[in-house]
Amino acid sequence: MTDDRRPLIALLVVSAIANIGTRVSAIAIPWFVLTGTGSATATGLVAAFELLPYVLVKALGGPVVDRIGQRKVSLGADLASALVIGAVPALHLLGLLSFPVLLALVAVGGGLRGPGDNAKHTSVPLVAEVAGVPLERVTGLFGAIERGSGLVAPGVAAAMIALVDAPGAIAVTAGCFALSAMVVAVFLPTSFDRSGPGTECPETAGGYLARLRAGFSFLLGDRLLLMLVLMIAVTNLIDVAKTTVLLPVWAQRGGHGVGSISLMLTCMAGFSMVSSLLASWLGPRLPRRLTYFGCFLIAGPAPFVVLGLGWPVWSIALVYCVAGFASGFLNPLLGAIFYERIPRPLLGRVSGLSDATAWAGMPFGGLVGAGLIALVGLSPTFLLLAGGYLLATMIPGLLSAHLFDPPGPAPAAPADQDVSASTAGGSASRPRASA
Repeated sequence: MTDDRRPLIALLVVSAIANIGTRVSAIAIPWFVLTGTGSATATGLVAAFELLPYVLVKALGGPVVDRIGQRKVSLGADLASALVIGAVPALHLLGLLSFPVLLALVAVGGGLRGPGDNAKHTSVPLVAEVAGVPLERVTGLFGAIERGSGLVAPGVAAAMIALVDAPGAIAVTAGCFALSAMVVAVFLPTSFDRSGPGTECPETAGGYLARLRAGFSFLLGDRLLLMLVLMIAVTNLIDVAKTTVLLPVWAQRGGHGVGSISLMLTCMAGFSMVSSLLASWLGPRLPRRLTYFGCFLIAGPAPFVVLGLGWPVWSIALVYCVAGFASGFLNPLLGAIFYERIPRPLLGRVSGLSDATAWAGMPFGGLVGAGLIALVGLSPTFLLLAGGYLLATMIPGLLSAHLFDPPGPAPAAPADQDVSASTAGGSASRPRASA
């Protein structure tokens, strides 16, 4: 069969639209609340009302993605998100948007985005298979889009808020969801849906709880995946502690100003985007274990160490550039490992549970950072978290390094045997249990 790259290109476009739209709303909605109420507490409450349903529904919605299919879930979630998010500026214009109504809308929007994001993420190995492109190359392209969105979205959000105010920027976000749904409907193949005749298989059979339990069992039964998920949960918590508490305190106490924080994060994101593009080209040829150990050693502890040692701002910025470059190779590598080890019928469940677990500690990162500063001071906190980062990332690599290698090709099946369910997940010869 001729390789078809149209679904891959379409999903890349959808990913860019969704990432930019989501990041714009993450700026526009809090700004809308803060300027409207003057309350930092209300602003934080809105963020919590969006994040909690997002994590919960992403974890619990995996069986729905696996049962219905990535295309239908993504299409339905995007259309519903366009209506829900679009209701915020519409009700505001009509004078009907009370704060409880806003909380309800952002909670529903967060709940819809969970399975929608899950469906898009788990479409990656499907479009790679249809296109005949190595997974590392595809995950590198998606990593570059994610990093690039992080670079351009703040400027886009600021420009739109200046031009059409925050409600107008929120309306544009709703338009992004509608556009994403249109691209999904037109360009993603219906073969990504599994609700038609002949698509039932043992992994998608049974009730909701049985299917959710199958996802848990698969994740718990794969040592490498479980260790990587727990590692990402720890490093996410540490990264949130640095971004939300440690960097602002460092900038304030050192007299560096808020511009220094923007400089560090821009250096990290920009160089990470460049290396993600390189990973999409070189990924299949990179040695996985060496890439994992080397890049995590540079990208993880190094920025914490130089901040803790009190290096000058210009030298810390250089370290952030190098760390960002190293980090861009990691997500494509980890993504390829996850997609290789998870069979297609379980993609939604295992991916949703993995992502929810990886996010579980993030709400507590700021509290951990503030608590450590109060206990031992700022510089020791940077160094302690550098050690924690090193330990968390090296343990999976040391204990499961042999599992990093790509699986071998599946053995040939007899000509009269139906293998559509068992081989749909990829090239591994057995069922396989983000970051």
